Amino acid sequence: MAQVSKELGTENIGKLLIKQSVPASIGFLIMSIYSIVDTIYVGRWIGPLAIGAITVVMPITFLISSIGMAIGVGGASMISRALGSNDRKKALKTFGNMVNATLHFAVILVVLGFIFDEEILGLFGGKGDLLPFAKDYFLVLLYGVPFLAWAMMSNNVIRAQGRPKVAMLVMVIPAVINIILDPVLIIGFDMGLAGAAWATSISYVISAVYTMMFFLRGNGEIRFILKYFKIDFGIIREIFSIGSITLARQGSISVLIVVLNQTLYNFAGEMGISVYGIVNRVMMFAVFPVIGIVQGFLPIAGYNYGAGNSRRVRKSINTSIKYATILATLTLVIIVSFSDYIVQAFTTDEVLIK
Repeated sequence: MAQVSKELGTENIGKLLIKQSVPASIGFLIMSIYSIVDTIYVGRWIGPLAIGAITVVMPITFLISSIGMAIGVGGASMISRALGSNDRKKALKTFGNMVNATLHFAVILVVLGFIFDEEILGLFGGKGDLLPFAKDYFLVLLYGVPFLAWAMMSNNVIRAQGRPKVAMLVMVIPAVINIILDPVLIIGFDMGLAGAAWATSISYVISAVYTMMFFLRGNGEIRFILKYFKIDFGIIREIFSIGSITLARQGSISVLIVVLNQTLYNFAGEMGISVYGIVNRVMMFAVFPVIGIVQGFLPIAGYNYGAGNSRRVRKSINTSIKYATILATLTLVIIVSFSDYIVQAFTTDEVLIK
């Protein structure tokens, strides 16, 4: 498996970026499609308030799970650099600390979520007629959030080893499972919004199990070795010094959503939040190509930085910016051209469509 990561330091940057980014883009595309399909089922079979409830809950769960994402980004950068400098011991110690930190933080935040559920939901706009819907969805989804945090952390570690296709499956598997379970639980078992939440939670669990099997089977250079799980505060500080940027970004988005949802509720009521829910799902689709480029860029830059090859680092930055700009422009054209059809796919409610 060492040969896989060493390609990050030798292969043509353009070809390497495509090889790393396409699976990531596909993974995020499938995830955005799942989110859109999930909202379509909820909007058409439960109603506009259900869309509003999901809009309230999702930023809360992703704020909690962003701990795993931040640890994943920070730790993966360290692992890429360690592998680039042939320091496998540091890579393994970093992974052990990532596992430890992710599980502790995720569990603590989920417990707080159960204790202060109504206060948290109210802060994010879950008030009035939206509150019971949001609470039904939130309390079920919390069970799956630690598994989502684990999957997000693991995804970055797998990608840092030069295994983009495996990392893609970490995102594709839960999306496909969710798309299958949504109609079964929402319509077939008539579970309503709770069915949508259980479908999502189950998909998170399956994604986490898939990543665990990858590490347990020793398919990469990074695997579970218990002696490296001991907390090293120097490594933890370095992980968060890098990952804090991701956490700050997600945190600022969550603060923005708090302000936005409160404003929407005060001036447009529950329907205003539901409208934003549809727009937000479309935006997830809009940004997936750029996120894929970024995910493909990170292991390339990290590995070559660790190997001391600044020329390849600079080239990977410039190539990534060029590809991301082209893809973002194409996505803009598609959304602007088909905006009416996109909105009407989510609901038959004429007020919401207008």
